[in-house]
Amino acid sequence: MTCGKNRTDPIEADPAAIADALGTWYAANARALPWRADPTPYRVLLSELMLQQTRVETVLPYFARFVRRWPTLADLAAADEVEVLEEWAGLGYYSRARNLHRCARAAARGLPPTAAELALLPGIGPYTAGAIASIAFGEAAALVDGNVERLLSRLDGRDLDPRSKEGKRALWARAGELQRSRGALRPGDLNQALMEMGATVCVPRKPRCHTCPLAGPCAARASGTPERWPTPTRKAPVAAIRGAAGVFETAAGRLLGRRVAGGLLGGLWEPIRVEIGELTEPGPALVAGFAALGLTVRLGTRRPDVVHVFTHRRLTCAVFEVAQLVGEPVPAPPYEEVAFRGDLRGLSTLARKILEA
Repeated sequence: MTCGKNRTDPIEADPAAIADALGTWYAANARALPWRADPTPYRVLLSELMLQQTRVETVLPYFARFVRRWPTLADLAAADEVEVLEEWAGLGYYSRARNLHRCARAAARGLPPTAAELALLPGIGPYTAGAIASIAFGEAAALVDGNVERLLSRLDGRDLDPRSKEGKRALWARAGELQRSRGALRPGDLNQALMEMGATVCVPRKPRCHTCPLAGPCAARASGTPERWPTPTRKAPVAAIRGAAGVFETAAGRLLGRRVAGGLLGGLWEPIRVEIGELTEPGPALVAGFAALGLTVRLGTRRPDVVHVFTHRRLTCAVFEVAQLVGEPVPAPPYEEVAFRGDLRGLSTLARKILEA
C-alpha cells in the first residue's frame, strides 16, 4: 500500500475491522488504572480533566488524594475553591481545577448521561463530554484528544492540520464512523482503546508500528515515515518575561507570602514576587514591590535564577533572600505568614522552584 503525497481522503479500510482490532488489542493491553477499575461519572470527569496535557504517572497520586478527600461529586461541590486549588497545586494548568469545581457545583446532584448535555456544563468541551458519556454511561459518543488525533491522522495519512476547522471536522467524522462500526464493543472501550493506542504505541517519536494491530491498513506506516503525521500545527511564540522574588523567613520559621489574586495562579500561595521589564534591575524592583505592600526590606544573598514556562510565556525569575524586614509586619492581606516549609500544598510549581532555590 502506498500513501499519496497530499492525501486527504481515508484509505480503504473496513472501519468495523479497525474497531474490532482495537477492541481485541485493548482487552489484552489496557493499563490497570484506578478510574478504569471503577468508572463512575465523577471519577471519569476527574481523571479526564487531570490527564489533559499531563502524564498518567503524574496524575495518579493527585487522583488518589482527590477521591479520598472528596469521594463524590457532591463532596467536591461543597468544598471551597481554595481547598481544591491547594490539593491541585503542582499539577499545573490551574484553570482545569477551577473548571472541575465549577462543574461539580453546577451538577452536584449528578452528571447528565449524554454528551450533548455534558457539553453544556462549565469547563466541559466536546472531548471530555464524549469521554464521560461513552465510558461512564455507554453512549456511542465519539471523542478526539491529542492521542486519537495522532493515531487517526497516521492511519488515514491525512495531510491536514488537525487543529484547523477542516482537520478537526475530518478527525471527528472518522472517530464517529468507528463508533458506529464497533459492533458489540462497548463505546467506552473503543474510545479508551484509541486513546491507549495513541499513548503507548502510536507515540509522537519512534512509534511502535511492529506491535500495532492497525499496521496493515496504516497509511503512515506504509509511507515509511510515520512521524510525518500529524501535519504540524503552527504554535504561538513563547514570550520571554522576567521577574524577581524575595524569600523572608521569620524567627518562627514561617515564610512571608501572599495568595495570588487572579490569572493562571489565582488562589495559590507564593513568596512576594514582581514582574519586571527587560532592562530593569531585579533587586531594586523587588524592594519597590515590598514597599508597595507597606514593607521596607533589605535584600540578602541572590540565589540561582528560576526558569518556569507557562503556556505561552517563559519566566526567568531572580530569587533573593530577604535579609532584613524593617519593622514588625502585622500579617494581614495582602500578605501573611505561611508555613511553606512544612506543607507544600497550595503552592504553585513556580513557588516551589523559588523556595528550592
